[in-house]
Amino acid sequence: MLPRRTRANDAFTQSNPNVVTSNPLAISSTLPVSVKKGVLGGSVAFTRPDAGSNTIGGAVLVATAPVVNTRPLGLFINDALGNAFENTPGVASGKGPFVRGGAVGVKIYETQQQTTNGGGAVGDALTTYANGQKLYASINGYLTNRWQDSYEYAWINGVSGSGAGLVCIEPDVTTMGIVLSGPDSTSAELFAELKF
Repeated sequence: MLPRRTRANDAFTQSNPNVVTSNPLAISSTLPVSVKKGVLGGSVAFTRPDAGSNTIGGAVLVATAPVVNTRPLGLFINDALGNAFENTPGVASGKGPFVRGGAVGVKIYETQQQTTNGGGAVGDALTTYANGQKLYASINGYLTNRWQDSYEYAWINGVSGSGAGLVCIEPDVTTMGIVLSGPDSTSAELFAELKF
């Protein structure tokens, strides 16, 4: 059974990547050059307390700060706007089906480091996705193996004052799952087991 919740209005209009756009070096190489607007199939479905109760959407900034208590729930199954010649239940219903558990293969995930948290530079390539690594929801709403690049790390540590004085450690960040098989020369997909 797939949970369906009302989508936040910006789930149909957000840019991709939605949060880290000021540094072109940080944009994932798994995104197409002409990426569509709205949440993407394989991107993270977050709780969206800023948009209302029982509402989901993508990663969001409000007044340049991440929204507190925006937590990952799973991965969207479909793009918000759908594709030509395809059933588009999200558009028709305003709902957002997502998966919370089980094995999945995703074609979009972070390939670059998003922040300097934990060392390194923004835009540094992630070395590998190795079997058994933990996966987190990045600040852009894609899977990443760096908990320091997570959306929760950003708001817990008080980006622009949204949680000033707090210090985030790895257990504070939701582990979305583990890597079953990382992308390689045979397949660009990231295979994961979602665990909540």
